[in-house]
Amino acid sequence: MKFIFGLGNIGKEYDQTRHNIGFMALDHFAETQGVTFGPTKLFANAAKLMVDGEVVWLVKPTTYMNDSGQSVRAFLDFYGGDVSDILILNDDLDSDFGKIRFRAKGSAGGHNGLKSIIAHVNGQNFLRLKFGIAHPEHTHEAVIKYVLGKFSKDDLKVWDDVFKKTDDALMDWIKGADAATLSNRYNG
Repeated sequence: MKFIFGLGNIGKEYDQTRHNIGFMALDHFAETQGVTFGPTKLFANAAKLMVDGEVVWLVKPTTYMNDSGQSVRAFLDFYGGDVSDILILNDDLDSDFGKIRFRAKGSAGGHNGLKSIIAHVNGQNFLRLKFGIAHPEHTHEAVIKYVLGKFSKDDLKVWDDVFKKTDDALMDWIKGADAATLSNRYNG
């Protein structure tokens, strides 16, 4: 069993914001796979996908970004999963806009959703797929306004192309590609 967690904030006011890129990427993948999200008792909306006889949960936590780890922990506990079975999709201020990057482990880098997951799984050794959204001015207020700001129409066109590549990357991970292979194939 595998779990792909797309990070974001619930609510219409957060639709198509930079911080919700994890939700957006997972929505795109779910649509291409013909599965739909529904509510769960595990602090998330989720869709169940079957790939070559393996169950893959596509999960969008409903706890808001800053407590995403609560949902990750609940899924792992309920289904008996391990941290090696998860892939986290999140925005990345430190990468160029429109770039994706797999990272096998590491600190939260200031990302509150990742901080929460690290706290709830008691470690940093989990795979992430980071979506570059670039960086605004270096003030706390500017960063908050930026990540909660909506993408422009031109930005969304870029993400459409990126999400097609992401769909392939997610399927490769589901079918067993390791972090090094995924990084070599998709980072950039």
